Amino acid sequence: MSEKEDIHKQRHGEIIVEAAQLRPGVHVRLPVSWMEHQFMFNSFVIADEEQARQIAALHLPQIFCDLASCRVPPLPLPKIAPPPDPVTQAETERLAALKAQRIAEKIERAKVMSELRGRLDAAQKHYVGAAKVIGGVFKSFDQHPEESVAQVTEVSAQSTAALLADPDSAIVLIAEKAQADGNAAHSLSVMTLSLLLGKQARLPAEALRALGVGALLHDIGKNGISSSILRNTARNKHEEALYQTHCRAGYESALRAGHLTPPMLAAILHHHERMDGKGYPDGISGKALHVAARIVGIADRFDSLSNPIDPRRALSPAEALATMWTKEQSAFDSVLLQLFVRAMGVYPPGSIVLLSDGRSGAVVASACTEKPLSPQVMIYDPETPRRQAIIVDLAKEDSLKIERSLRLQDRPDDELDYLLPRRKLNWFHTAGHA
Repeated sequence: MSEKEDIHKQRHGEIIVEAAQLRPGVHVRLPVSWMEHQFMFNSFVIADEEQARQIAALHLPQIFCDLASCRVPPLPLPKIAPPPDPVTQAETERLAALKAQRIAEKIERAKVMSELRGRLDAAQKHYVGAAKVIGGVFKSFDQHPEESVAQVTEVSAQSTAALLADPDSAIVLIAEKAQADGNAAHSLSVMTLSLLLGKQARLPAEALRALGVGALLHDIGKNGISSSILRNTARNKHEEALYQTHCRAGYESALRAGHLTPPMLAAILHHHERMDGKGYPDGISGKALHVAARIVGIADRFDSLSNPIDPRRALSPAEALATMWTKEQSAFDSVLLQLFVRAMGVYPPGSIVLLSDGRSGAVVASACTEKPLSPQVMIYDPETPRRQAIIVDLAKEDSLKIERSLRLQDRPDDELDYLLPRRKLNWFHTAGHA
């Protein structure tokens, strides 16, 4: 069945109504393509009398109504059809002009969405290439240390350049772990989160590149630890002690490789240290911790909370930030943690949210500083192919707002497949943050 035929077909649970039956609170589905009307969606609940007049002015042969989605029932049809209400020429022209204006705005919005998708595709392409390189580095670091360091340095330089040269472009922060080696995916996530925080902290470009290298290599010491220990969520005392050796082992391996600066080495050795001195391997605290280690430590913890070994324990981005802020704040540099929370936003990209019109969506870009509650959201609309999914900038849409965050574990599979394909968590960041 073609898309056009499907649009015109009455669906289960729908009735056919006439324009005279419409009023605020009635659900409608318009049996025309998205570009043939002025509304954001084909299917929606009428908000006010003006919307009802606009729908009537479309002169559609039929209008579908899902009674289960109505807030009020449609008006009854009179037994004897009244004569049509006289519509002034001025009102006809007003409605026609409004329709033309809204469709023109829709065309412009579609262009913006297409451009955003292009940037997201470019970011994903960069990630795929970087994941392949970093996966190889983890396997060959000890055998080919100089070559590995050179490759990591290049990935960091490219990622930093992309962030600084085109701040409006989206950067993939957390990538689909099913398509890459787990260590590589985690390292890339930590690198990009670290760069995001480093940029927010106004580190110069050279320091950002060094930070990226340290973040990419922060877990290189795990190469010598059994996967059964690495993937064990309930390690005993002996296993935990062995696990904690990855920091110093990675540091020593990096030292042997050469060509790594003190900030890079600090990130590898001390990313599990805490500001309160309760971390490892050396139990150092406060200002004794290099800023690179403090930044990578924040990024590492966020990714570990969001993408733990056991996916059933995964926190949403908002929950991960809340945990770090309310329960673990003493572990982190307070200024850097504040900057990280500001960079990620109230609704961090990757969050699934409920909108005021009852629809759900995935936050794909952080809100601007002026409107922290209004990020860009990709709307879940199974009637729209995902490649053409509607991305709404809530800062520019007064009619929509976020009601609350939703837990991924509570959402149906088809919704997550649409918003986060194969449970891929993509966090994006745009230039809205100063």
